[in-house]
Amino acid sequence: MRFRTIYKMSAGTVLALAVLTFVALRVNTTGSYERTFNASPDRLWQVWNDPATIKKWWGPKGYTAPVIRNDARVGGTYLWSMESPTGEMSWNTGVYKEVVPNIRLVSTMSFSDATGRAIPGAKVPVPGHWPDEILVTTAFTQSGGKTKVTVTEAGIPLFVRIISIVAWHQQFDKVESLL
Repeated sequence: MRFRTIYKMSAGTVLALAVLTFVALRVNTTGSYERTFNASPDRLWQVWNDPATIKKWWGPKGYTAPVIRNDARVGGTYLWSMESPTGEMSWNTGVYKEVVPNIRLVSTMSFSDATGRAIPGAKVPVPGHWPDEILVTTAFTQSGGKTKVTVTEAGIPLFVRIISIVAWHQQFDKVESLL
C-alpha cells in the first residue's frame, strides 16, 4: 500500500513537471531587468549605444561580441553578435522605433543570420516558442546622481525569462565595470 502511494505521488510530480515545462516553453511573457548605476544618464547612454563599448558588455559572463553594428536613430537598425565560450555564434537584429537620448530606446529584436536577415521565430535555435520579433524597451531614469537602467523584453518565452534574469545581471556587471 505504501509503495502504491509513493508511486502515485512520483507519477503526479513527473506529470506536473512535464506540464510546467510545456507551459514554460509555449507561453510568452515580458521580462524586466534593472540596475542602478553610479553614473549619469548621458554616460550610460554612451555605453549603451557606442559599438566599441557594446562589444565589451553584450552577452553574459564568458561571452564576447565580435561584431556590433548600431545605428541608434528612429528607423535605424542594429546587428549584434554573441559568441559563446565554445565558439558558437548567435546574432540579433532589429529596428529602432523610438530614440529619446539619455531617456529611452525602443526597438524590435529578432534572431538573425550573420548578414542581419531575421530568422522566423519558429526556426530560432533557442528553446521556447519565439515570435518573429520581440519589443525591447530600455529606460534610463536619473535620481540622486545615479541612473537606473530598466530593460523590458516583451514577447519572450517564459522559460527564457528565467535564464534572462541571470544573463542580464551578468551584462549589467560588465556595464558597471566600464563606468
